[in-house]
Amino acid sequence: MLAAQLLLGLLIAVAVLVTISRRVHVPYPIVLLVGGFALGLVPGLPQIEIEGDVVLIVFVPPIVYVAAFFTSIRSLRTEFPTVASLAVGLVLASAAAVAVVAHALVPGLGWPLAIALGAIVAPPDEVAATSVFERLAVPRRLTSILAGEALLNDATALTLYRLALGAAVVGAVSAAGSFVALVIVALGGAVIGLTIGWVVMQIRSRVEDTPVEITISLLTPYASYLSAELIGASGVIACVATGLFLGRKTSRFMGSDVRLAGRAVWEMLVFLLNGAIFILIGLQISSLADRMDRGAILELGLVGLVVSVVLIAVRAVWLMAMGFWRHLLRKTESAFGAGETLVLAWSGMRGVISLAAALALPVSLPSGEPLPAREAVIVVTFTVILVTLGGQGLTLPLVIRAARLAADDTVEHEAGHARRDLVDEALKRIGELYEAWPGHRELLDQLRTSYQHRAEHEDQLHEAPGSAAEQELVEHRQIRRAVIDAQREALAGMRGRGTIDDSVFREIERDLDLEEVRMEA
Repeated sequence: MLAAQLLLGLLIAVAVLVTISRRVHVPYPIVLLVGGFALGLVPGLPQIEIEGDVVLIVFVPPIVYVAAFFTSIRSLRTEFPTVASLAVGLVLASAAAVAVVAHALVPGLGWPLAIALGAIVAPPDEVAATSVFERLAVPRRLTSILAGEALLNDATALTLYRLALGAAVVGAVSAAGSFVALVIVALGGAVIGLTIGWVVMQIRSRVEDTPVEITISLLTPYASYLSAELIGASGVIACVATGLFLGRKTSRFMGSDVRLAGRAVWEMLVFLLNGAIFILIGLQISSLADRMDRGAILELGLVGLVVSVVLIAVRAVWLMAMGFWRHLLRKTESAFGAGETLVLAWSGMRGVISLAAALALPVSLPSGEPLPAREAVIVVTFTVILVTLGGQGLTLPLVIRAARLAADDTVEHEAGHARRDLVDEALKRIGELYEAWPGHRELLDQLRTSYQHRAEHEDQLHEAPGSAAEQELVEHRQIRRAVIDAQREALAGMRGRGTIDDSVFREIERDLDLEEVRMEA
């Protein structure tokens, strides 16, 4: 009963706090983090202790999977050298720098656990940054790089984390052995992920039941993650591989009904998972503050602040070095400008993965002795999350404005060209159908007129965006919406008078909904 009440309260808190974040124009992870911390201070509320394994298993697979599913393969391929440099090279460099600093500043922190701490705080979480990017003028390229980096850096960091944690438990490990293990774990995860993706595609291509397909979709990331972890491979890499594979093949095995319903379900699920995890971070910080000595927390908080500065500095230096290297190679077309470098350097906020990995640290060694400096690692991690989310997250809009970046219109251009080509293809096919369906010339004439009108609008919008043609398109949508609204009112009246059954009402209402969605496309 208590668990159900806590879950209900958590969902209500997510809805309320996200609504507040929209009103005050602050990235919602920051508001959720502060809200969770404030909730933890309320007297009488039970302390919530969440196991790290629960976070890793419940929260991480679907978040990573859906990010991979909707990743643009073309953008990832185009920016792969940059993404790989940030997701692998920068993560390893950040982990090494943090390990050196933490080993020097935290008493009793051995090298394996120091490297584990570096791996924990190395990967940025793109949720806060992208929530800012959506509201401001940011080039599409930066958004693609940040999304690709977040997709792959989790896998790098968690794989390194596993190896470092294994060394901390065993007591010794060779560098060569660690490298070989890193490669094997990564390749094993990729193979498992692609295999699970292929199996799921075969199953779903033979299922024609929307609820069943969506259920399989929800189970897919867990199947991929757990299968990889069962054989000692990387579950995160497996989820990435499965998501990339299925996202590319979606048109082959998913019908339109499944795509519409599935997207809505996944958007809601990921929103709730992200919302819940950021509130839990705040609650955990509050719980930790009650449990530990204030002086020790202050000292470790200062260490966390130093680690945060190190992470920001390493990221900035790495990005500047990338630009300098490309300048030497005369690859100026792929280099970053000063403004782009500044924005990317300031977008390295930590979140979900760092929390999950910190809480997943074992409480004790196989011998039964407590894991040395476990709480120190957790406090430093929470401090880094708080500093980067609060400090960088709140100031990122100011940095973007100061960088004077301009949003590009490549998406609109590509969409316009694609729609025009599709209209041409439709008109070509309509012309062929006159011979196949001679008894339906009136319908074909109507379709041809409709598509010709759409082609004229696409041409005018492409040549002069923001012109009278665009205003006419807006007015046409308003007219069509008014017609649909009239049908909705009439349909509601029929149900109110008892002329039609509720099942008929919902079926026709769904048709009107789909018509309205198509109108907005």
